[in-house]
Amino acid sequence: MMDNNKVFATREEAKKAIFEYIELFYNRKRRHCSLGYLSPLEYEKLNLTK
Repeated sequence: MMDNNKVFATREEAKKAIFEYIELFYNRKRRHCSLGYLSPLEYEKLNLTK
């Protein structure tokens, strides 16, 4: 997760941290109500075994 108190030295450093948070945590690990409260990875694994 991101640290809300982090001060970034450059705009690029901030953009990289935000991108990594969204792509590596928020979209992949966060549970989504539209997926039955599973993370996208859990949902994908469940549907691959069907």
